[in-house]
Amino acid sequence: ALTSGSQKCALLYNLGAPKVFPYCPPLGLETLKITDFQLHASTAKRYGLGAHRGRLNIQAGVNENDFYDGAWCAGRNDPYQWIEVDARRLTKFTGVITQGRNSLWSSNWVTSYRVLVSNDSHAWTAVRNESGDVIFEGNSEKEIPVLNMLPVPLVARYIRINPRSWFEEGSICMRLEILGCPLPDPNNYYHRRNEMTTTDNLDFKHHNYKEMRQLMKTVNKMCPNITRIYNIGKSNQGLKLYAVEISDNPGEHEVGEPEFRYIAGAHGNEVLGRELILLLMQFMCQEYLAGNPRIVHLIEDTRIHLLPSVNPDGYDKAYKAGSELGGWSLGRWTQDGIDINNNFPDLNSLLWESEDQKKSKRKVPNHHIPIPDWYLSENATVAVETRAIIAWMEKIPFVLGGNLQGGELVVAYPYDMVRSMWKTQDYTPTPDDHVFRWLAYSYASTHRLMTDARRRACHTEDFQKEDGTVNGASWHTVAGSINDFSYLHTNCFELSIYVGCDKYPHESELPEEWENNRESLIVFMEQVHRGIKGIVKDVHGKGIPNAVISVEGVNHDIRTADGDYWRLLNPGEYVVGVKAEGYTTATKTCEVGYDMGATQCDFTISKTNLARIKEIMKKFGKQPISLSLRRLRQRARQWQQQR
Repeated sequence: ALTSGSQKCALLYNLGAPKVFPYCPPLGLETLKITDFQLHASTAKRYGLGAHRGRLNIQAGVNENDFYDGAWCAGRNDPYQWIEVDARRLTKFTGVITQGRNSLWSSNWVTSYRVLVSNDSHAWTAVRNESGDVIFEGNSEKEIPVLNMLPVPLVARYIRINPRSWFEEGSICMRLEILGCPLPDPNNYYHRRNEMTTTDNLDFKHHNYKEMRQLMKTVNKMCPNITRIYNIGKSNQGLKLYAVEISDNPGEHEVGEPEFRYIAGAHGNEVLGRELILLLMQFMCQEYLAGNPRIVHLIEDTRIHLLPSVNPDGYDKAYKAGSELGGWSLGRWTQDGIDINNNFPDLNSLLWESEDQKKSKRKVPNHHIPIPDWYLSENATVAVETRAIIAWMEKIPFVLGGNLQGGELVVAYPYDMVRSMWKTQDYTPTPDDHVFRWLAYSYASTHRLMTDARRRACHTEDFQKEDGTVNGASWHTVAGSINDFSYLHTNCFELSIYVGCDKYPHESELPEEWENNRESLIVFMEQVHRGIKGIVKDVHGKGIPNAVISVEGVNHDIRTADGDYWRLLNPGEYVVGVKAEGYTTATKTCEVGYDMGATQCDFTISKTNLARIKEIMKKFGKQPISLSLRRLRQRARQWQQQR
């Protein structure tokens, strides 16, 4: 008997935010908690379509090759095929979620199936009701997940899915997730070895917009002296884009103190980053109150900004579907269909065209490149959320930033766009490539899994050869990324941090994901204090804003804020120069050590003679006269006197 559509609809709601009745979480096919060795199948079309690829939301990539394809596909199309999961312990199975094959070129999905369970993988019992074996209704297309709950929970170690019908123009292909509650077993060594717990007393749950706002208020109430809530603008649907500032003097830029930012949720369905930022603000407040010297030092010496939800409209769509049922892309884009992450001005092309055309009249600086006029027009396809972020980036002199994303486990650093128009993948370094590689490695190396050589790839890419890091352009080219824009338009070095294979993990996974990322989140913030810093001032001790700081051998400059600056650099000896309009230039050698803490490198520069003359003449209401004209007038007076 087929399960009814009304039963499925009611149960779909159950995995979303409102918990109508008790249910079991996913076993972890999508999160990779279930290993490849726990997945078996009757047959497979080829290795790349083996049982190990039958994971919910797994992506095939463009090539769909023999190693990384987009589903388990049976070697034959008959009703005797199956895919099986070994839970490795007695488990109360409650439901199954299925998808078809992820593919650009073919359409394959299962339209109905049976479910069987076993304790020894030899004797199998089918799920039954009063009419006989239950035939569950499967998928009607390849991407939207479909949930079926078992009529009653069944306790067993193994569960098997047996396709009974499939898309008539395709073949048997499935991706799936199993819902189940592992039963307590103190003698189970496998479970004890892989169990992850946390001692942090934090709010481990998914927060909708209202709950996120309330959590921010709670943190602010707990730590009013070091936190401030503010918003940087509104979403397409009018939701405010809230941020929390953490600093010993919230609300003001302190001269000599660097500014750091974490943002998340540019893709609304990548929600792990959002929850990690909410957990981070709770953690920092608690640890500051507890007197943790590391956190106290970080807060007193840094102005930290945490923006957990850049695209709240998209998140709302994903949240309503639930953690396992939104598929790969529901909620990714803004309400008006824009991908925020790649919605920034393409400044790379402007810079590279200027560099390639040496005789070009329009010279483009190597830093603080202006935004093109066309992008600023009202008719440009730019999300209101993107414009709000740009205004925020221009207002605050950020030094370092990380945007948290999901669906992979890697740190990507700029450039994100290839220089050659004929390539889609090509290593494209910035002038600060060594610094970016270090910043990426600082996060990846302190993450519990990113640099673990034993872990399997999330989807199609194995980033182990680069220690869990990748140059964005060598992965896939993107024009107008937030990382490239931040580097070329502001002082801020920004990286994309992909925090997990599962974009929207079940909330039961949040404690473990927090443990995976907690140290990395802190270590990365601490890198804002690496390199050189200083104040550029005039002879009267006044800070000079917008002075240009250059490093010999690095074709990328930065500018001072209120006279103060921070320049991220790896350990070494550098010749540093400063110039400002109307002032003399100056250089000095500054050495960056291996210990944490930026090297102080101050400059005092004086006004040029011409600038002083202009200043004096302006003071007395006169304009400077060119020397050549002055000489002609003087000679004319002498000639008249001689006559």
